[in-house]
Amino acid sequence: MNDLAALGRLLGDDARLRILRLLGRERLNVTELTSILGLAQSGVSRHLGLLRDAGLVEERRDAGFAYYQAVRDGENADIWPWLDARLIAHANAITRADDARLLEVLRVRKEQFAHPCAENRELMPGRSWAAWARALGHLLPSVRVGDFACGEGYLTVEAARWAREVVAVDASATALKAARQLARKHDIHNVVWKRGVLEALPLGDATIDVALLAQALHHAADPARALREAHRVLVPGGSLLVLDLRSHDQAWTRDKLGDHWLGFDDEDLRRLIADAGFRDARVDVGAHHRGDPFTVLVASGRRPSVPTNSNTRARVRAGRQA
Repeated sequence: MNDLAALGRLLGDDARLRILRLLGRERLNVTELTSILGLAQSGVSRHLGLLRDAGLVEERRDAGFAYYQAVRDGENADIWPWLDARLIAHANAITRADDARLLEVLRVRKEQFAHPCAENRELMPGRSWAAWARALGHLLPSVRVGDFACGEGYLTVEAARWAREVVAVDASATALKAARQLARKHDIHNVVWKRGVLEALPLGDATIDVALLAQALHHAADPARALREAHRVLVPGGSLLVLDLRSHDQAWTRDKLGDHWLGFDDEDLRRLIADAGFRDARVDVGAHHRGDPFTVLVASGRRPSVPTNSNTRARVRAGRQA
């Protein structure tokens, strides 16, 4: 009876039930569980310790990493059919959000070629998405790049490796501080940091060659205005590159991540870019994995080299004749 009461207390905690539900599906490390659950790492570690002591989960090390998974055999084998049935029956918005974040964790894990959990994948030293991105940067001209809603600066630092200069803009002073620290860590010095919002960029007209909006538009209060601002600061012939999410139903991202929009339909995103004045608006799928509620869209456009307004064209012709 004492053991039964202790088990009841153990399973009476929502966080531990969420952890069991996840570990019953996939083995995960503490960092991955923390990102999925949105809990402090110390709390996740404490819950894992209790579940491990009860024999419900086990820890295994793989290539120096510690992973946890459910123990479905042994003295607690009889409890799992009962537990699985109730975890499935009580699915709600929280568990659906957990499922979405689990898929995102697995996507990131899969894209890391040599990750120790990548099953049936041959180890190939030196194979790296980051290296490929930097290699492609060697093909690009020396340009002035705007990284708008730069966040903690990961893309800023990568762009700075091939750009002449990067102007990084974000509304959050905290994010900009972290981005500066990241740039210093990587010995990056060709970045100008500015605080501002997408709808009112703190830049002059026609001062940027390439405008980057990476996972930024769905945070914008007014995406159409944000795109018009990107058009304004681009030089004639300058390029826009957008990475964002396709429309999804994960409403938890509003409260958890501060998203204003649950992604964009492909055609709506293309139309937004075209309506902002860009030519050759294009939208493609950048990344998607089966079962993942999040699809990354890659979109682009170009500011016309020649003014499109008829009065402006007339003034240009008049100037040439003069």
